[in-house]
Amino acid sequence: MPELDSAMLSRLLTSMTLGFHIIFATLGVGVPLLISGAEWIGIRRNDEHYRLLARRWTRGFVVTVAVGVVTGTCIGLQLSLLWPSFMEVAGQVIGLPLFLETFAFFFEAIFLGIYLYTWDRFKNPYYHWLISVPVVIGSTLSAFFISTVNAFMNSPKGFKLEDGQITEIQPLVAMFNPATPTKASHVISSAYLTSAFVLAALTAFLILKKGPSAYYKKALHFTMVTAFVFAISTAVIGDFSGKYLAEYQPEKLAAAEWHFETEKGADLIVGGVLDENNEVKYGLRLPNFLSILAHGNPNAEVIGLEEFPEDERAPLFIHYLFDAMVGIGMFLAALSTVYLILSKWKKAWSLSKLFLWAIVISGPLAMLAIEFGWIFSEVGRQPWILWHVMETKDGATTSEHVGSMFILFFALYVVLGWICTTVLLKMFRNNPVETEFEQMDR
Repeated sequence: MPELDSAMLSRLLTSMTLGFHIIFATLGVGVPLLISGAEWIGIRRNDEHYRLLARRWTRGFVVTVAVGVVTGTCIGLQLSLLWPSFMEVAGQVIGLPLFLETFAFFFEAIFLGIYLYTWDRFKNPYYHWLISVPVVIGSTLSAFFISTVNAFMNSPKGFKLEDGQITEIQPLVAMFNPATPTKASHVISSAYLTSAFVLAALTAFLILKKGPSAYYKKALHFTMVTAFVFAISTAVIGDFSGKYLAEYQPEKLAAAEWHFETEKGADLIVGGVLDENNEVKYGLRLPNFLSILAHGNPNAEVIGLEEFPEDERAPLFIHYLFDAMVGIGMFLAALSTVYLILSKWKKAWSLSKLFLWAIVISGPLAMLAIEFGWIFSEVGRQPWILWHVMETKDGATTSEHVGSMFILFFALYVVLGWICTTVLLKMFRNNPVETEFEQMDR
């Protein structure tokens, strides 16, 4: 069991903060797109159901943004307090996207405020919808810029480190490193996907509770169609991510797939357990699939863990995280595909209790996939905080008070989670859809 020194406690505290923040960050990226899309459809079809969807989703979104601001601030604070040596390097090299991420957030926040307070203020409703576009752009750019920072940690470029001195800094090279295309696109697409399934899950639950009104059926159809689009895009980007790992981080891919020996025509292992000799038992082997994932060629050679020192190998439990992430992604893609088929040919089946419960479950599963994917990405990079430049233990603080900070931040997140949940429940319970329709008809 790893020793709970200051470095490990720093990792645990940062993990807890990011694990909590990523819930709100994901919704913060994806929900604006769905709000904008719902309002646009409502205006185009002159359908008040879709416009009301946009209104109600916006109210909930503002609450999650408020919590996300707090947790995002905690991350910035912890980077400076817990990882001073890392920030000494990263702060100089990758400061540009950190600044741009803040700018993108303020850009989003300004237009979100305008969007909130200008409902029904324009004779032409498209003017109000246009205000939502900068909100979508700002939230997406915020995700892009912060993803480039994480990409830099996996593929540090744009500087030289000689005798502890940083020279030849190139901010744009650091920002647009080889990991950026797959990392940023996967983060953004999966945020859209997860947000669509979360809203679809809430809608399915309300249909089960209140019945399939026209409003809820439209909400479910819109979110599930959106989910289908981004399930496909996330799967395609995931394939490119596998090929990136094979080229730039082969030891991470090998650890994730329990691939110990370099060989051609490598099998992909699903599930299973490892014995004391690192032999896989009870796993499902898919012949040549790892070579296809890594290089798009069933006969391609895939580098095994034997090529790397033991102290530079990631923990092998990331195999389960990878399997869970991919498995959930496949389930979500299949569920949205089946919904589209049923909604076209067997509409009654798409609103059956069994299928609706599957959609309800898809929301939490989608968020779990985000958590599993993030943990896989970060733990799979170990022991490096900067890939082959700085080890995690060398970037951490040596303070003796990290344990106390962990307890304080844990209490903060419990309170924030309780407040957010309570406010959202009261907000929508005290103002149901039916009441709003009655007020609109007066």
